[in-house]
Amino acid sequence: MDECGDALKSKNVTNLEDPLTLTEVEIEENEVGSPKGEIKILSLEKGEGSNVVFSREAPLVISESRVSAACSCSARKYKSGFVGTDSGMGKKERSGNEKRLSKQDRVELGRIFQGAVSSHDWELAESLILLADPQTLNDALCISLDSIWFLSTDQELYGITGLIKNIISSGAYDFTRAALRTSFLASCVSACQSRTMSLADTVTVMAQRLHERLQECNGDEVLKAEAGAKVQKFTEWALKCIGFHSRCQGGGNGRDRVTHCSSALEIQLQLSAFKTFLDLAGDQLTGKDFTEAFDAACFPLTLFSSSFDPGWASGMSATAIQGLLAMLVEGGADNVNQCFLEASRFGSTELVRILLQIAKRNSLDVDVDLALGFASHYCKIGTMECLVEEGNAMAFLGPLMRAAERGCMQVVQWFVQRGCRDMELCLALTAATSSSQVGVAAYLLPHVPHHVLAALSIEILKAAGERSGGSLDGVAFLLCSNFLGDARATYAVANSIARSEDEAVAPRLRDFLREHWSEAAFVEGRREGREHYVNLVRILKWGCSPLCLGDLPAPLRVAIAYLPLYRECVRLEGCLLSQRLRGQLVEAVRRLGCGIEEQELATKGRELLPVLEHHLPPFLLDSYGVLA
Repeated sequence: MDECGDALKSKNVTNLEDPLTLTEVEIEENEVGSPKGEIKILSLEKGEGSNVVFSREAPLVISESRVSAACSCSARKYKSGFVGTDSGMGKKERSGNEKRLSKQDRVELGRIFQGAVSSHDWELAESLILLADPQTLNDALCISLDSIWFLSTDQELYGITGLIKNIISSGAYDFTRAALRTSFLASCVSACQSRTMSLADTVTVMAQRLHERLQECNGDEVLKAEAGAKVQKFTEWALKCIGFHSRCQGGGNGRDRVTHCSSALEIQLQLSAFKTFLDLAGDQLTGKDFTEAFDAACFPLTLFSSSFDPGWASGMSATAIQGLLAMLVEGGADNVNQCFLEASRFGSTELVRILLQIAKRNSLDVDVDLALGFASHYCKIGTMECLVEEGNAMAFLGPLMRAAERGCMQVVQWFVQRGCRDMELCLALTAATSSSQVGVAAYLLPHVPHHVLAALSIEILKAAGERSGGSLDGVAFLLCSNFLGDARATYAVANSIARSEDEAVAPRLRDFLREHWSEAAFVEGRREGREHYVNLVRILKWGCSPLCLGDLPAPLRVAIAYLPLYRECVRLEGCLLSQRLRGQLVEAVRRLGCGIEEQELATKGRELLPVLEHHLPPFLLDSYGVLA
């Protein structure tokens, strides 16, 4: 993702590599009084889901070089290290009675606090709260809340919930940032437990998926590049955070810890801690906050979806995120349908499955038929199957017609195999014909019952002509294919429209049928054939060419006269020739003396080609490959 990478380099890359400390960007923004929204939701386009991205990130992280030391140091060493690191810690800026730490102090305090939380040194963590200013308390709240997704024992639950209570009672107030951030992280944790790839590989996969997703969105390219860089940066923070906690708690086997699926008891502890946070936040979290947190939790799952094991949504790995989303809905999140449509659009089948379950449990309406339209438009076959089988989506007509218009054979075949009504198939055939998607039309034609075609033949051709974007190849294909199964009936329908004065008939269609498929076109074709023969005779008798054509063998003379006509007839696929071309062929065969009565000859068409072929030199037919 080049544009994201360039944007990332223009930011503070040094701090990006330090995932558990405050970034300088965050510190500067918070110092000028930005109280909210480490993660802010931004929509690149409207009407098809939110296309959620995060416009600002401020992760608290710890550098890779400090990980092993942070995990092994004792509480005393942390505390002494903090005091000894900066002799100016006592130099606090004051604004009224409110204490403020310098940027360097906040970074150092954040690092030590993160280490204390990760090593479950609650005593040290509690003592550090006394040193924190209001903004550092908000940072500490985020760090503490993030750690709940790695809880494994009752003692850890009691320790972290007690710490969170203390932080809030000491003055932490930015519940919105904490809720959005931890929702994003919880989603990443659940997703990681389903995968077999390493965290390093995940960063690359996620970046690629993000790039693909942004390319599918409408919007300003600069805005998309900036949004992509910020989302990638925050995603990298989340994955580093997972790796850090895993190494600290896994005793050197952090890699196993990352992909370790939490037990039912561990998930219960984690959700209990999150519920405690929500209770403590109370009315400080609004419906909008719950909605944005729901978006934040859903977003990573759309990027991880390609690496999910089938059935992930019904497994233990997804239990935590299901519980989180359920609590957010109970709190007031009202964007379940929006996230559901977005997940369908991007083929996030397992997320679609989860949201279907949440909607059912909470008696919420989700638009499964519109979601099927999104999934089919982007050819997400697995998601389409989920929506039909588990969501009971039934509106096939719209998605089928749009797929036929675009020539998306895979989607058309899927709908047909699932079972479509006769009229749906007929309308899809009309759509493919109008957009000259000959391959799709050829596939659909045998599936439309004959009696439906016979009853609607005129309407099919009229609609195809009216909606055609400039090409009538689809109409020509239907006629050449003898779509009514009876040559007389097919020619009669074409002639009827050609002679019609109905204003509903597109002028281009009428002119096309008059010129090539009407009875008048057959008469004109025979006239052209006679005229061509007369011209040939004149050349043979009175031509001034040094090459005397009359001296050539008869097959060569026939080739000079009729090989172009033969090639044109063979080139056209299908059972029928256009009336104009048929008239020329009838006249050519009559002139060659085939022995067929005139009345019978006038009813023939493509079956006359072998007669013409018999008079042509075989070497010419073979060399041009027209025998096939």
